[in-house]
Amino acid sequence: MFIGSQVHANATSWGRVADTVRFMDEGPWHSVWVPDHFVPPLDFLNEEDDNLEGWTLLTAMAAITTRIRLGVLVAGNTYRDPALLAKMAATFDHISDGRLEFGIGAAWHQREHEAYGWHFPSLRERSDRLEEACELIKALFTADGPVDYDGKYYHLDSAPFAPGCVQKPNPPIMVGGGGEKRTLRTLALYGDVMNVSGSPAAVAHKIAVLDAHCEKVGRDPGEITKTVMVPVGVQDDEVKAERLRDTWGGGRTEEERAALPFGPAERVIEALGAYAPLGVDGLIFQGLPNNTGVYERLATEVIPALS
Repeated sequence: MFIGSQVHANATSWGRVADTVRFMDEGPWHSVWVPDHFVPPLDFLNEEDDNLEGWTLLTAMAAITTRIRLGVLVAGNTYRDPALLAKMAATFDHISDGRLEFGIGAAWHQREHEAYGWHFPSLRERSDRLEEACELIKALFTADGPVDYDGKYYHLDSAPFAPGCVQKPNPPIMVGGGGEKRTLRTLALYGDVMNVSGSPAAVAHKIAVLDAHCEKVGRDPGEITKTVMVPVGVQDDEVKAERLRDTWGGGRTEEERAALPFGPAERVIEALGAYAPLGVDGLIFQGLPNNTGVYERLATEVIPALS
């Protein structure tokens, strides 16, 4: 499995992010990701702390790295018009010399919509908008000329799209989320990368649902890369490891909580290794502080056992 990590954009500084990303670029990491949130989405985070904007942050990261792949996990579709987002993505693909991983999702955090005065549509409308957005963006990414699009929510009138993306036929499109009726179907139709979270059993179920959608739409599920976002922490002190399980265990069963990959390196490797037999291609770590010591320990003690 390849290994990436989502770096903190909340309660941090550009300098700390930059140090972490430079370190990752020289190590065994496949990719680095940033969140797309304007108000921290987790209850234990302080929304009044500094919070860096994702796409601006990602572009700065491209300028100080040469190898590692870069992505937003994932861009909330309600925050930007999808044609604008496609243009941003293509420009970034040039700046990064073809290192973009393009992530998009329906958006879910109601609080930040309210805080900034943005409309927060119903789940059904957000799902409809996401499907249209993915179709439109894929059309722009793969276009040979001007693009027309006439959807319910989005419209293009002979829209030129130049320069196109560096990566052909398009940068990998990650449709983030595990919604079984709509999100995974949208992925089957237009996406290249799956990203879900949960225990190995939960992930196996999501993959089976995706396979069923692929069969219905005539898509080979083997064309879709499967990734899992998972909190992780190498911690030799069991008391501290238990605190991490308490922090990240909300909404999980006791069995799922106990299986979270927090603890000594051997335990972390065992917990993460359970995803490989399911057909998972890559893991993206969540919740790591912007601390090069934390990344160094994972790079030396954990990643070699998983890659």
